[in-house]
Amino acid sequence: MTTGIYTPDETGLLIIDPYNDFMSEGGKLYDQLKEVAESVGFQENMRRLIEVVRGAGVKVFIVPHHRARGADLAAWRHVNVSQRIADEMQLAACGTWGGEWHSEFGPQPGDVIAQEHWGQSGFANTDLDVLLKQHGISKVIIVGMAAHTCVESTARFAMELGYHVTLVKDATSAYNPESLRVAHEITGPTYAHNITTTDCFVGELAEWESGDLFGIEQTMLCTNAGRNHDPGK
Repeated sequence: MTTGIYTPDETGLLIIDPYNDFMSEGGKLYDQLKEVAESVGFQENMRRLIEVVRGAGVKVFIVPHHRARGADLAAWRHVNVSQRIADEMQLAACGTWGGEWHSEFGPQPGDVIAQEHWGQSGFANTDLDVLLKQHGISKVIIVGMAAHTCVESTARFAMELGYHVTLVKDATSAYNPESLRVAHEITGPTYAHNITTTDCFVGELAEWESGDLFGIEQTMLCTNAGRNHDPGK
């Protein structure tokens, strides 16, 4: 078992794609994520986790997807299926309700908003890495949409850049239960340092102020990223 220490000055919460289209009832993408989101308690877990994280003094970083602005990809040479569908849907389009921030999960005063990402990684072709480093962040907690796309891509990129990565598996969603399972049981352990639940992580954060260290050692219950994972497979 590896033991890690979270401290507010080096830990950041990354909220991926907190637009109405991604997280609100009636949103273009949320309609496809809603069933799984409701099954894991996504909305309530996000409310609890964000409140506790903010209360602990952890910096919040908003990691937004590109907002559609018409035929953005018309002249692109290589457009994959996911990008094409998002472009056709005009996902999170500027000037629309769907492209506005979710009222609870979007940015608040003092949050840091990274540049919009074109694909799935919040790091690729954006300023997210420099923003995290300039704020002294070395450990990231990643939540938002969706577990098997932007959350996974951003989290994997974060590991490659040397960050300690925590996934909160019930503060996200996916298109179907199997995609969510694979994201946390198969692919997640290959890059994440901690895969946890809202209850477990909120419990950790609640104990931050209990000692002079202002941190808490992760227990086996919460540090399960490597459980049953053979890196050779």
